[in-house]
Order: sequence, then structure tokens, then C-alpha cells
Amino acid sequence: MLNEFFGENADNKLLKKALTHPSFTKEKGELDSLENYERLEFFGDSVLKLYTSKLLYELYPEYPEGKLSKIRSILVSDYTLHKIALQIGLEKLIILGKAEAKQGGRYRESNLACSLEAILGAYYLSGKGNCVEHFIEKYLLPFAKDIDEHFEKYNAKDVLQQYTQGIDKTLPEYKTISMEGPAHKPVFEIGVYWHGEMLAVCKGSSKKETQQECAYEACKKLGVI
Repeated sequence: MLNEFFGENADNKLLKKALTHPSFTKEKGELDSLENYERLEFFGDSVLKLYTSKLLYELYPEYPEGKLSKIRSILVSDYTLHKIALQIGLEKLIILGKAEAKQGGRYRESNLACSLEAILGAYYLSGKGNCVEHFIEKYLLPFAKDIDEHFEKYNAKDVLQQYTQGIDKTLPEYKTISMEGPAHKPVFEIGVYWHGEMLAVCKGSSKKETQQECAYEACKKLGVI
């Protein structure tokens, strides 16, 4: 199925490892097993950064290193990788332990992001670096352009923190007000507070994403953005 998105197939053994969550090997009693995605994820993280750096270097020839680094940090984050993983249906392919699956692990941001990095590593080690580059250009390019155009929205938590620290060296606080829905598809209601005052409240399926949205709304309310 992955060849539909990468253009070619990678080594089957490597792909199986890339799709196998540590909870699965642990349930099988293989506590020190090398048959899950952890090692490939370690390698794939570097592969992702290499090709993403190349993409940004060529896309924005006039940008200095600092600006490219800021865009890349968001582009290679679990937040972005999770969205891409859902686009390609990775949640249907990942191999989980029963307990992890029951707890909504099939849709967990970190699980899908790590597996996707491992898949990139598997393709590279299979001699398919061209497929990795094609995949990154196809799926990360739209995010790169959107991040560049709306950087403050993606970076709102840092902007809000810098603002509050600049006023009195205090930090905003994010609180989960409620959580609804099934484990595999929760809806979080999160508020951001400063000195006990709620600045904004938002709902979303990811805590990190919802906190970022809250921070963005708070920044607009405070006139920072």
C-alpha cells in the first residue's frame, strides 16, 4: 500500500519493522527486540531532516539559516508528521500491542510520527532515497509554504510565552477543561490562563494542536499578533 505514496516498494522486512510499535514486541515477550521501529525511527529522523533541509534550502534561497531552522523545526515536528500520517492512512497499517490499541494508540500523535520517520529510514536503507525525496516534496511542501505564510500561528505558544515573560517573567498556563469522545478519537477542550485569567479556550483532537490554537487566540486578544 505504501508504494502508492512513495512510488516504489521498500524492503519488506524493514517496512515491517517500521510499522511495528514497541508495545507489540513487548507483548510478545521480546523486551530487547530489534524488531520494532525504534532503531529505524532514530535513523529516519536524520533522513527526514536531510531531505527537508534540502527542500527548504532550494525553496527559499534568500532566507538566512535562522529562519530556515525555525520553519524546519515545525515541519519535522510530531504535529506535522501526524497530519501527513493520517493523510496516507498509516493508522490502518501500524502494528500495535492489544493494550496500546485499546487505549487509542492507533491514532496517537507520537506513534504515527515515529512510525512515519521509521518508514522514511526503511526506504532510504532500501536504496530508495529518490522515493523519500519525492514523498517529502509532495507531502511536506504544502506545509512548508503554509508555515512560512502563517508562521505566527504555528509559533503562537512561543510568541505568547515571550510576551508574558517580557511583562513580568511569568508563563501562561494551559489547562485541559474536558475530554470527550472515544479513546481513539478524543476531543479536548483546553484553556490558556495568565495570572488566573482565561485568555482563550479552544477544542481539538490533539492537545498540542489545541494549545497552539489557544495561544494564537490569546495573542490576538492581547494584540501581540
